[in-house]
Amino acid sequence: MQTTTRTENLGRTQRPWGWYETVSEVPGNKIKRIHVAAGQQISLQKHYHRSEHWVVVQGTARVTLDEHIFDLYQGQHCDIALGQVHRIANLTDLPVEIVEVQLGSYLGEDDIVRLQDDYGRQ
Repeated sequence: MQTTTRTENLGRTQRPWGWYETVSEVPGNKIKRIHVAAGQQISLQKHYHRSEHWVVVQGTARVTLDEHIFDLYQGQHCDIALGQVHRIANLTDLPVEIVEVQLGSYLGEDDIVRLQDDYGRQ
């Protein structure tokens, strides 16, 4: 059986920490390219409806997974389980880019539960 995949660029979305682009989205999965600017970080967050897989394609990412904090380098990856607390931080002077694969029953941006945010977002 052949699966149809939507692969055109769905647009860049600016955030205070950088930007992301949705590369592909079909029911049950979404692929994003995420750019975290030097010295910035995304909110400490979790999701109720999706898991994620991150692959670092540029730079060094400081990753928080629950109480564990570690660095991922170009070519390294990690899995974020459904409901797991997580964050990407960029402590360097160069950009960090990751490819994020989301898997789940609902993949909307409103499934972000922010636990801590440097930019005052809820």
